[in-house]
Amino acid sequence: MKVSTMRWIDHWLGRPICFVLTVIRKSYNLLPFPQKSSPQKVKRILFVKLAEQGATVLADASIRRAAEMVGKENVYFLVFRQNRFILDVMNIIPQENVLTIPDNNFISILFGTIGVLHRIRKLRIDAAVDFEFFARSSAILTWLSGAGIRVGFHTFFDESPYRGDLMTHRLNYNPHLHASQMFEVMVDAINLPAKEMPRLNMDLPKMRAVESKFTASEVELKEFKAILEKEAGTSNYSPLILLNANASDMLPLRRWPLERYVELAQKLLEKSPAVHIAFTGAPDETENSQKLVRAVDSQRCFLMTGKTTLRQLMMLYNLADALVTNDSGPAHFATLTDVKVVTLFGPETPLLFGANTPRCRNLWKNIPCSPCVSAYNNRRSVCDDNICMQRISVDEVFDLLCEKCKL
Repeated sequence: MKVSTMRWIDHWLGRPICFVLTVIRKSYNLLPFPQKSSPQKVKRILFVKLAEQGATVLADASIRRAAEMVGKENVYFLVFRQNRFILDVMNIIPQENVLTIPDNNFISILFGTIGVLHRIRKLRIDAAVDFEFFARSSAILTWLSGAGIRVGFHTFFDESPYRGDLMTHRLNYNPHLHASQMFEVMVDAINLPAKEMPRLNMDLPKMRAVESKFTASEVELKEFKAILEKEAGTSNYSPLILLNANASDMLPLRRWPLERYVELAQKLLEKSPAVHIAFTGAPDETENSQKLVRAVDSQRCFLMTGKTTLRQLMMLYNLADALVTNDSGPAHFATLTDVKVVTLFGPETPLLFGANTPRCRNLWKNIPCSPCVSAYNNRRSVCDDNICMQRISVDEVFDLLCEKCKL
């Protein structure tokens, strides 16, 4: 299902559902019989993060923190089916603990949600943590999980999107904390008294590098190398630089102008007779990527967009020397491999969402109107001309790549 459709559903259906569930929750407090209390000891933890696989990588430290608290066999994760891949790659929790909702269409989401909620209720989850900042669907699922402790962001007096009052541990969203720290704070908040929220009498977690690492078997790596050599037209394709020239339709403002990728590729090929360039991307980006490869017009520039599975894409990262990408999922997936990364930021800021690894360098112009999207505005902007991305020059990216790859 398209991201725009999901947002429409979340807005027009999510808001009234959150309101109704809030009324139901508050009505419980008026009933004469005892209410369900928070468990004295948390034994099972559920994370709800339906979309954006890249942000799941940033949650690496927080998932590990939960595993330290209750054991990885007692940590569960709820995600859209097409987004479970990165959790399998991270391999922090058992694969059977990744609970999925099919997201092909509205009907599949509806019945898939009913099925997965039935399974979650049978698990008797003690604490559910909503990793979505202000989505209504995740708040609804967190409440319906039946967990006695529910951790999530609350609007309070902010101008953030309304999503009811369904959490027991209501947190203020802090736009000055890196996302990885914020996620870890949410896990630590499980052990704090709900009545003290949103105050958090605790130390701020330190920034921790992603510990998860992608590994492939020798057999599948050998098979993929054969695919890569076929597309490259040679077995001697190193140094290999990958260009991810697009971003999902979740936030088109993140895109660097396509012609600059062409210019960058041509400068790199001219700089070194050994360099090879491969364009990567999702299958639905294949047509645009083909145009870029033709525009570069070199035998050392070839197409990998739509030619790999997600697992093979991770193998490609391990075989490549560098990746240039807009701020999107691939920038975070790559942190699970050894590839050097240059990430281009514009409408969002690396101070909150940058990958925490020395292998990644972020380019961000920090102009007065950037960042213009945040959790408070549901990541929407009135801007239709992303000068924040356009101000990043080809020469800046080129020089950084030459430095990282020693061209």
